[in-house]
Amino acid sequence: MGQTKFGTCKDGAWKPAGCERNDSMKNKDGKLTSIVGKDAVVGGNFSTPGCARIDGVVEGSARVAGSLIVGSTGRIEGDVEADSIIIGGEINGDVTVQGKAELTATARVIGDIRTSLIVIDEKAVFQGKCDMNIATGKTKKRPAKSPKAGRKSAKAALQEALLEVSEEKRAEEAATTSGDANAAEKKDRTDDMA
Repeated sequence: MGQTKFGTCKDGAWKPAGCERNDSMKNKDGKLTSIVGKDAVVGGNFSTPGCARIDGVVEGSARVAGSLIVGSTGRIEGDVEADSIIIGGEINGDVTVQGKAELTATARVIGDIRTSLIVIDEKAVFQGKCDMNIATGKTKKRPAKSPKAGRKSAKAALQEALLEVSEEKRAEEAATTSGDANAAEKKDRTDDMA
């Protein structure tokens, strides 16, 4: 078994450094099946039935049946689908992951992420939206919040204020109408005296 700062080679299977301790990033055989090297450029879509590490450039979408590692020098210019993913490089496209999505400190993702579990380092760059309802396949609606005890909702407060205003108008109209009737009655009395 040989070991370097870049990873471990055991029985002909290459494992990138850091993956030995993360069982969720191994495929069923525990082997990394595809590597796109630092200076390599894939001019089109990339697809593999196993696990992959990308340290170069993929100029298209990437579809990986197992786990995907995008190294700090890796870049994908398209949508990504994988079982799980660790992003240390750059992705310009949407990411769909069945399992865990992890954005390290050097990650830069410009696009939406759909996953059931996400970890984002505080120095990672993520510009897009995140949908974590991938496991159920449908968006959950939040239950309506009830106002706290002693507090009214904005709608209830508005309805109460409108009711008060309409009651005040009715009272004014009633006072004006009764005032007009009193004035007419006084005039009739004055006319009778004369």
